[in-house]
Amino acid sequence: MKDYSEAITRVRYAETDQMGVVHHGNYFTWFEIGRVELCREVGFEYKQMETEDDSFIVVAEAHCRYKRPARFDDVLEIRTRVTQSQRRTLRFGYEIFNQATGELIATGETLHVICDSLGRPKSLPEKYRQFFPVSNGAAEGATREERISNPEQSSQ
Repeated sequence: MKDYSEAITRVRYAETDQMGVVHHGNYFTWFEIGRVELCREVGFEYKQMETEDDSFIVVAEAHCRYKRPARFDDVLEIRTRVTQSQRRTLRFGYEIFNQATGELIATGETLHVICDSLGRPKSLPEKYRQFFPVSNGAAEGATREERISNPEQSSQ
């Protein structure tokens, strides 16, 4: 059983620069796609957290390491996993692969604080805790750089 959620996206022309390379900011949008799909895959829709439970997953930190360029019309596979789950925070790890070549394009991580609609931190409602277990691919005690730069080693 895989320990990550998988989403597929195709690079749009508007996401590239004059050199035909994806602009760096788009990777954070793809991370969001991965998070939202992870929620669906585990059994709920993120918008349900917002509307029914006044709980928002607010980005507090975001990191991306670019390994290879992505280009117009590339099909990308976004792998997302929960790497840390605490009472008021969630940490997600990401890997983006070129689907055709299998090359690792980028890795990343985001830290989120659970907040209400006024932006005040709050605990993750109990009913969602089951959906955010730490994945087997998350390294216990590893630093952020270790988790990002060597995701294969972190699952051993």
